[in-house]
Amino acid sequence: MGEYAHRLNFFAIVTKTVEDGSSAVSGGKGDAMQRRFRAASLVLLVGLGLSLISCGEVNKLAARKAYKDAIQLYKQQDYKRAAEKYKEAVDLDPNLTTAYFYLANSYDNQFKATKRGDATNDAYLTEAIKYYQIAADRDPDPKLRTWALQYLVNAYGADKANDPAQAELVLQKMIQMDPTDPANYFALAKLYEDAGQYEPAEQALLKAKEVKPDDPLVYGQLAGFYNRQGEFEKTIEAYKQQEQIEPNNPEVYYTIASFYWDKAYHDARLKDAEKRQMVAAGKEEVDKALQINPNYIEALVSKGLLLRVEAGLEKDRARYDELMKQAQALTDKGTALSKRRAAGLAR
Repeated sequence: MGEYAHRLNFFAIVTKTVEDGSSAVSGGKGDAMQRRFRAASLVLLVGLGLSLISCGEVNKLAARKAYKDAIQLYKQQDYKRAAEKYKEAVDLDPNLTTAYFYLANSYDNQFKATKRGDATNDAYLTEAIKYYQIAADRDPDPKLRTWALQYLVNAYGADKANDPAQAELVLQKMIQMDPTDPANYFALAKLYEDAGQYEPAEQALLKAKEVKPDDPLVYGQLAGFYNRQGEFEKTIEAYKQQEQIEPNNPEVYYTIASFYWDKAYHDARLKDAEKRQMVAAGKEEVDKALQINPNYIEALVSKGLLLRVEAGLEKDRARYDELMKQAQALTDKGTALSKRRAAGLAR
């Protein structure tokens, strides 16, 4: 029932009460007494009602004032006083739902991981978690609800509450709320990976790929995961899939070329023939990057490094010298472009 309806209901009750009381007064002088009774009763009851209504409105006005003060303190990063004012606001008006997220975040910003174990410090995190949860449940703004859940996951992280089980529950809730957002799957995969649960981590990333197959970030996340697991072929395959999504992005080709160079240069288990294959594949990728952007400094350097590895595999001195000359030319071009960029003459 709205405030206006509450007032109408109150005045209906007042009228009925006065009428019931005045009906008990009768007789010759009763009419005059009845009028006096009704007037006195009406003044008394209306006064009482207005005082009750005014009390509620005064609380709301005070809550708004505290909320506005809290906003300014929050902007000034005075999180201790901001928390006090946000708390005052929600105590006065629990329906001021926009305050809960910022109340939680004000407590969160006071928590210091280096002081974990200190009762006062830990209480900040407890209060932050409490109010993030309220914000996630009650805030009408979808953006703030999402923020509350994201910050709640962070609050359960290893450097804070260190409660991965609770973090997982929150992330699963976020996925249920929006099954098409790959960021939630990325966060869940990281949670599993940090816990050493590599298969569930991979499955979470593959689910992200399933729901957003055209999102290049999905493939970058997959490639990064496979690289950390030492799975070279899967790493390259994930980046190759990203190439299909972003055929005009030179960074993808350069990244793949860098992986081929790293494999050829650092993996002592490879035979010379295998190293040559890696170098050839890397040169093919980096040439694609340079076709899109001939002044791509990192790609120029990468190709130079690949040529140096290739030169190291050569038995023919003349061929060796030629490859090293090409590599140096690319290095010189990259250096010149870097200097021009630093001077503001090139991008």
